[in-house]
Amino acid sequence: MDLLLWGVLPYVSVALLVAGTIWRGRHDRFGITTHSSQLHESRLLRIGSPLFHFGMLFVVLGHVVGLLIPKEWTGALGISDHAYHLVAVSTGAVAGVAAAVGIGILVYRRLRVPAVRKATLKSDRLMYAVLLGAMALGILATVLNSTGATDGYDYREGVSVWFRSLFALSPDWGLMAGAPLAFRLHVLFGFALFALIPYSRLVHMFAVPVRYLFRPFVVYRRRRPGPIANRAPKRGWERV
Repeated sequence: MDLLLWGVLPYVSVALLVAGTIWRGRHDRFGITTHSSQLHESRLLRIGSPLFHFGMLFVVLGHVVGLLIPKEWTGALGISDHAYHLVAVSTGAVAGVAAAVGIGILVYRRLRVPAVRKATLKSDRLMYAVLLGAMALGILATVLNSTGATDGYDYREGVSVWFRSLFALSPDWGLMAGAPLAFRLHVLFGFALFALIPYSRLVHMFAVPVRYLFRPFVVYRRRRPGPIANRAPKRGWERV
């Protein structure tokens, strides 16, 4: 069972993520959207959405640093374990609380606003359940580890090493088998969330309008005659 959970399931999750994303891109390109419900209600959305998205952004960055950067590297830079743990817990706590409050507001909005509730898809319910479970278990694992309830378990010597071994196609599944239950459940919910991304509204993360930041200026010109109307037109990306 441990081999299946920590040596096979991660690759199945990634395969579903890649295959589903390619399928959506080829056969449902116009369906890759947030299915925005802003027209139904905007007050709660203006509060919950930024909190959730910015909180999750820093949560993901924290996971990238904690899982992909070996402990020896930070030690070589002169960063002690205590300093690393202090920064990770403090910044992670702020980001985690912001994301949790944000998703709480969004779920409350979806349940309490009739128009938004009617626009909720079955995939949304499953996605919210898995997302909330992953976030709650992540916060629980952090609290238990910080309070010493996990007997001094160091995830950078267990979960992180196992995660990096997946990229070498030689998963050290025994490291995850010995991790505390909260960490194992958090990882399972995380991979379940990966597998759900292409089949839910979360797929919109692959359609972020990055080009919008670099688009040309929109130039407005007057129609009435005058010096401005007679001036030679400029290219759209030149400063006005």
